[in-house]
Amino acid sequence: MSRADRRAALKETHGVLYSEVSRLIRTADPVHLIAIGAPDDEYDPEISTILPRLREATSRNDVHRIVHEEFVHWFGADIAGPSETYAAVSEEIWNVWQQSVAGLNKGAPPAHGNGRVRAKHAPRRSGRGG
Repeated sequence: MSRADRRAALKETHGVLYSEVSRLIRTADPVHLIAIGAPDDEYDPEISTILPRLREATSRNDVHRIVHEEFVHWFGADIAGPSETYAAVSEEIWNVWQQSVAGLNKGAPPAHGNGRVRAKHAPRRSGRGG
C-alpha cells in the first residue's frame, strides 16, 4: 500500500480524529523527522497504531503510555527517547479524543456521574421493561 493509499484509508476510517492527531504529532515532531525534511505523512505508521488503541484509554496517562509505546515500537527506545518527550502531545491527543468521543455520543449521558463521556455509541437501556 502506498503512502497516499495508507493516508486515505486512515482518513476514511478515523476522519477528523486522524487529521487532528496527525497535525499534533507532526507539530510535536518527537523524533525530529519533520525538522530534517521528512514528508508530512512520515508519522502515519505510528498514527495508524495509536488511533485504534485510543479506545482503551480512560485517562491522559493512558494516552501518554500508548503514544510512547507506539513510538518505541516503531523507532526503538533509543530513538523514541523518554516518555516525558510525549507528555504535551499526549495531553493534546487526549483532549481531541475526548471531543471525538463526545461528538459520537451526543445526547448520551455521562457514565456513572464521573464526568467522562461513555465510550459506547448506544444509550443504555433501562432495567425496567422499556
